[in-house]
Amino acid sequence: MIIFLLISSVAIGIFLGKYFGKEEKFAKNLLIFSAGFLITICLNEVFPKVYVSQTKNIGLFVIAGVLLQVLLENLTKGFEHGHFHHHEERDIFPIALMIGLFVHAFIEGIPLANETEIFSPYLLGILVHNIPISFVLGVYLFRQKIKISAVFISILFALASPLGMFLGEYFNTDWQPYFLAIVGGIFLHISSVIIFESNKNHKMNWSKILLVIFGVLLGFLGHLLG
Repeated sequence: MIIFLLISSVAIGIFLGKYFGKEEKFAKNLLIFSAGFLITICLNEVFPKVYVSQTKNIGLFVIAGVLLQVLLENLTKGFEHGHFHHHEERDIFPIALMIGLFVHAFIEGIPLANETEIFSPYLLGILVHNIPISFVLGVYLFRQKIKISAVFISILFALASPLGMFLGEYFNTDWQPYFLAIVGGIFLHISSVIIFESNKNHKMNWSKILLVIFGVLLGFLGHLLG
């Protein structure tokens, strides 16, 4: 069931990107909402589990997650927080994009190896996070002339988290806090970049603030129900 949800979240995002890709405001609002949701899951679910493990120097792995995401964004050109419209298509190489998104999603899937609860807050965070990324991916890929590469990259991205979940079952359970800490760093970086970059020229935009608050409230609701 978890694998089905992971793949479905990518499929939904790509579908929305294909048919609503010209609605830039819709894409931005989706990203901002997901950022509020994601940072709430990160602070209420991921970090408490990371630090309650009392693993030595675990904070270094959170920082490693932030730095890893920065490196991956050199390959994806900021797809994770909606920068597809800032680049011409020739600036993004499909192979680099494929590698960057795959590594990103694969690592997020590893902590799901021991997940027994369907719709856990962590899983919900990934699902909500997948939709806007897949939306941006769908917009970009369906502009390409070679549709085979678009289909291949979509399938690879959809299977990345399930593969991470599958292989995570073979890892030592003592490594779980380290992987979770890395994911926490990734989540923290992406969500904070989306929120701060959405506020142009440091001007107050109440619609965006309300979207963030709405995402935060739903994140808290997921935390309370989880």
